[in-house]
Amino acid sequence: MANNQGKRRRFGSVRQLKSGRWQVRYRDPNTGQLRSAEKTYATKTDAEVALALIEADITRGQWADPDAGKVHFGEYAMAWLRDRKLEDRTRERHESVIRLHLLPTFGERSLSSITTAQVRAWRTEWLTRTGEPTVVKAYQIMRAVLNTAIDDELIRRNPCRIKGADRYDVPERPILSVAEVFAVADAMTPRYRLLVLLAAFTGLRFGELASLRRRDIDMENGALMVRRSQAEMQTGALFDKAPKSAAGVRPVAFPTELLADVTGHLESFAGAGRDGHVFVGPQGGRLRRSNFRDDWINARTKAGITADVHFHDLRHTGNTLAASGASLRELVTRMGHSTPRAALIYQHMVNGRDREIADRLGSMIRKERGDADS
Repeated sequence: MANNQGKRRRFGSVRQLKSGRWQVRYRDPNTGQLRSAEKTYATKTDAEVALALIEADITRGQWADPDAGKVHFGEYAMAWLRDRKLEDRTRERHESVIRLHLLPTFGERSLSSITTAQVRAWRTEWLTRTGEPTVVKAYQIMRAVLNTAIDDELIRRNPCRIKGADRYDVPERPILSVAEVFAVADAMTPRYRLLVLLAAFTGLRFGELASLRRRDIDMENGALMVRRSQAEMQTGALFDKAPKSAAGVRPVAFPTELLADVTGHLESFAGAGRDGHVFVGPQGGRLRRSNFRDDWINARTKAGITADVHFHDLRHTGNTLAASGASLRELVTRMGHSTPRAALIYQHMVNGRDREIADRLGSMIRKERGDADS
């Protein structure tokens, strides 16, 4: 009978160290260099099992270089951010979230050392320190970073595996009545009165309203053409950006009952020329949230609105009012959300179903203003 005692293995080897523990060694499939497994084993059998698993992973193409995951999370996350194609404002927000909420805990940790338990502990702590939306955003970014690390074969499994951590329940925002909308609008500084009315009865966002130019208003058809949205960097720099999707570029009909308000505003407050901004700041510059916020709060208080209503809640108000009698597709199109859309031409939109939505809103205005005048 042949003596197999000194026979070498076909793949790798195990050997006993002076400490008595067993070490696994094998050839790196990428470099061909001899390397040792990350840890040692108490018994020879355990070492042989570990070696067999390594061989199986290499055979299946599932082997990952243990050293690859040693790169620090902070270094990798910032490289990940540099490689992303993002709008400037989005990039700025991502960078802020990574810097303020992820790097303090995970910045110096290697990718492969991060565990689900550590992520859970981080999330629990931060939920006591800041709002849930911020923690959710940080978690989403961290998960995306580590998903890319999996694609780069630096780690095998994403430790961001906490059920429900990627979302939160948005609290129900207050909705104003038509009477309350006009009460706030009438209490506003005159240059901002139309801003309130259009936000409520078209559902446009602040950035979309702030970027409107004179040429974007179709007085004949009673419609606004949304082409861009104003964004503000943390430095205070303002710029116009394209909507997030093609659905964001859209015509939105407004109630003809507001035509006189639009005309009066353009005559008194809008910038000059076809490219002049419809809404400008108190000194004639571009409208900023910061130079509008105090006026909004004061008008809200003067109108007797006790709830903590934000300007953005006017969009929620308008969409809720418009939902009466509108199909889901019509409402989504009016709101500017992404959806598979047919090639809807401008004239069809302003004279079709979107016009009907605006007319229903107009009837609400007539009823309310008629009651108020009687």
